[in-house]
Parts: sequence; structure tokens; C-alpha cells
Amino acid sequence: MNIGEAANATGVSAKMIRYYESIGLIKQSARSDAGYRTYGTNDLHTLRFVKQARKLGFSIDQIRELLSLWQDTGRASKQVKAIAMGHVEDLNKRIEEMTAMRDTLHHLAKTCAGDNHPNCPILVGLASADAAASLH
Repeated sequence: MNIGEAANATGVSAKMIRYYESIGLIKQSARSDAGYRTYGTNDLHTLRFVKQARKLGFSIDQIRELLSLWQDTGRASKQVKAIAMGHVEDLNKRIEEMTAMRDTLHHLAKTCAGDNHPNCPILVGLASADAAASLH
């Protein structure tokens, strides 16, 4: 199938397929006699794998490593688990950071009257070193 059909079948845009090929995340597609990219069943499985890994927030480098392990039937599952658990730790840190951002912004918004006066605790808080420090 061509790149458009592969994109439709996997939910990965043609632009992203080209990008993944250009960075070596997926192998270069076969080409027709006319030079068009062609994709087979294994290519579609790989694209779906990449899409799912991206949805879970894995980085390109992590996906590269996961793809390598997925394609290595002699792998040890502990390698895959280590990558996944490292990613869980990263997600937990990001959740903590985002929670702190939300709480700080919520506090600033609650203190703002939201009326026609120019005094705005949100802007004061954004300019304050204390607000920035509370996020760390």
C-alpha cells in the first residue's frame, strides 16, 4: 500500500511516517518502480507500535529502544520493564510539577477580583520570584 493508505490504516500521518523514516526510527520503505513508498503488513505493525508508544508519552529514543527489543525475540522482559518503569517515574515527576503549576495558578486566580480595576494579583504573582519558587 502507498503512504496515504498506510497513514489511514495506522492513524499515523504521512508526514510523521516520512519523519520517522528520516530519523531512522522506522526502516526506509520499499519503493515502487515509479519511486513511490510502499508499505506491507509488518510496516503497519511497526507504525501502530510507534503510535501507541507515542500516545503513552515515550520519547523517540525510548521508542527506538523498545522497537529494538520488540523485534528481538531473545530479549529479556526485564529490559522492557526497566524502560517502562523509568518512564513511569518521569511521568510521576511531570505530574507533580503540573500539579504545582495548577495549584499556584489557581491560588493566583482566586485572589484576583476579575473586575474593571487594574490591580491584578495574577500579574503580580507572575512577576514575583515567590510564585516561581513555589513551582520548584
